[in-house]
Amino acid sequence: MARKTIGERLAQLDAQRKTLQIRLGKQERAIDTRRKVLIGALVLHRLENDRDVQIGGGLAAWLRSELPKFLTRDGDRDLFDDLLKPRANEPTIGDIGNGSATS
Repeated sequence: MARKTIGERLAQLDAQRKTLQIRLGKQERAIDTRRKVLIGALVLHRLENDRDVQIGGGLAAWLRSELPKFLTRDGDRDLFDDLLKPRANEPTIGDIGNGSATS
């Protein structure tokens, strides 16, 4: 078996390094996506199940205030139509800070 030259070995190592960098990037994106899904699931769970005004109401009001600024695409906004529309008897973000919210 013929020995590879130093240049060939370096080229092979460089190709392996690039492959590993691509795999690492995919792994990091997958972890980031998973974290976002889990945080989103927690937020949605709290909004649906916690009747506590401080958690459910305050969080919903805060999201209604912040999401429109954060979401730039119409398709993304459409995903949150149900959350962005205020519900009856739900405190606004301003009510929560000044003690107007009732429990």
